Amino acid sequence: MSAAAPGEAATGPHETERALDALLGRLYLLHKKDIELTLGRMERLLAALGSPERRLPPIVHVAGTNGKGSTIAFLRAILEAGGQTAHVYTSPHLVRFHERIRLGAPGAGQLVDDETLYAALKRCEEVNGGAPITFFEFTTAAAFDIFARHAADFLLLEVGLGGRGDATNVVERPAACAITSISIDHPEFLGATVDRIAFEKAGVFKPGVPAVVAPQDGRALDVLRREARRKGAPLIEAQRDFFARAEQGRLIFEDERGLIDLPLPRLPGRHQIENAATAVALARLIAPELPAEAFERGLLQVEWPARLQNIVKGRLVELAPAGAEIWLDGGHNEDGGRAVAEAMADFGERAERPLVLVCGTLTTKDTGAFLRAFAGLAQEAIAVPVRADLYGKPAAEVAAAAKAAGVDAAACDSVADALRFLAAREWPTPPRILIAGSLYLAGEALALNGTPPR
Repeated sequence: MSAAAPGEAATGPHETERALDALLGRLYLLHKKDIELTLGRMERLLAALGSPERRLPPIVHVAGTNGKGSTIAFLRAILEAGGQTAHVYTSPHLVRFHERIRLGAPGAGQLVDDETLYAALKRCEEVNGGAPITFFEFTTAAAFDIFARHAADFLLLEVGLGGRGDATNVVERPAACAITSISIDHPEFLGATVDRIAFEKAGVFKPGVPAVVAPQDGRALDVLRREARRKGAPLIEAQRDFFARAEQGRLIFEDERGLIDLPLPRLPGRHQIENAATAVALARLIAPELPAEAFERGLLQVEWPARLQNIVKGRLVELAPAGAEIWLDGGHNEDGGRAVAEAMADFGERAERPLVLVCGTLTTKDTGAFLRAFAGLAQEAIAVPVRADLYGKPAAEVAAAAKAAGVDAAACDSVADALRFLAAREWPTPPRILIAGSLYLAGEALALNGTPPR
């Protein structure tokens, strides 16, 4: 890692922002190095920092393939509605790095500010002393350092990749763990089968620490049960220990403590019923005294950008065909595509519109697997490149994958160009436009729209 750049020292708000941008710019260069899922580098850096991972609030450690962030968003909203404070660590960010680190405070908490983030990153850089480290390890250590310096009732900690060798897995005894839906993603690191991936996710289990498990493929569940027995981690399983269903416009949740009649979650899509139920089960486990109204208000107030987010104002709306309905989602794997396509089909049943998919993906993702769920549902796909990541797949390749998946496709140079391309047509019924395929693409869209997450 290079030394601090000349003139980087921060002496005021604007200087701090510039210095932070310069420091993050250096750190981003670490991002493309080969990922090696081991904990040694992380443990070394944390020890040099004074072991902040041992001074954290009670932790809820969340692993899984899809739904981790949404589950954490639901849990945070429920806890905050009940008067609790919660730090939150998630990844990746959509527009600004600060989104990864939310500090708990009365009310809704706040994203980390420039000064706090810069100071923590500088501390890490100094004690690391140029030793080999990855971007995620470095920034996770900085996040732990920040969280250890600020009081909160809980820390909601999202696994970055896998579980067993993930940088977050240095925490020794969380208050609880959770495993959201497991499916194929990152096979180059985690394995190409669901049972192998489940084994990696189960690496977050700790002796005596309860783990809430969302509905799973049977193969994944078998592995999770086996690993939980081996580790001595009690499981709280969906469809065995707790149940959730949508009924007459409400969410009915039931566990050994009884039944709760709740509103449907603010985040749309059938898959969010499972994520909300997992969060409710977690909240009842770690904060059993929460009042019933905390669950009600939490499900209604939850926010989680780029997860079937309805864009109703901003530059995207201005560029799109008049009257178009615009949705944004970061889904990027086969199960994510299935969940989002299912939601689009539900929207179509309530109000029919032609569905157009604006799609960009990474070279590391199975674009065809994501797109197959839209065959017979989307009128067409407009492929675009993902510019925010060096692994963005060329638009022509995304268009070819769409056609192979059974969706007519064209290619454009950007989301803005795709919307202009659509706006140049006559639409008897304004279209429903879904921008999806990558969280990086979602971040680009939010930046273009002028509405970054807060």
